[in-house]
Amino acid sequence: MLINDEIREKEVRLIDSDGSQLGILSLADAKAKAENKGLDLVLIAPQAKPPACKLMDYGKYKFEQGKREKEARKNQRVVNIKEVRITPSIDVHDFNTKVNQTVKFLKSGDKVKVTVRFRGRELHHSQLGMDLLNKFAETISESGTVEKAAKLEGRNMTMVVAPK
Repeated sequence: MLINDEIREKEVRLIDSDGSQLGILSLADAKAKAENKGLDLVLIAPQAKPPACKLMDYGKYKFEQGKREKEARKNQRVVNIKEVRITPSIDVHDFNTKVNQTVKFLKSGDKVKVTVRFRGRELHHSQLGMDLLNKFAETISESGTVEKAAKLEGRNMTMVVAPK
């Protein structure tokens, strides 16, 4: 935004600090009105014909805007994607450990990418990986929902689970 002496227009439509229209004035008159009131002349609509300027306390405006942006950043929730890797020949206890880890991630609000890694000839039995991921999804169904179904990509089969 351009303020005070940075504005290079001949005529401007002037808006008072309370929002009322003051009409179309020359730039010098508008600057004089702003100075009399102890406010800044701020160009708010440069594309309008004639450009619109408003009388405001620019320092206070910038401070308020910064406060609003900081508040908006504070209220944002960052969703992380955690990854859990398993193999098609995983044992029952290891499977349960991975399920518990995934449930913990889902309860903390993170998405989880479950990956089955195929090595060597395991790739020929990709149905085992599909069955494993379906069993995994069924086991964690109370904590999360499958956002992206199981899909084979190269030597890995992945599935994305989101918290409920």
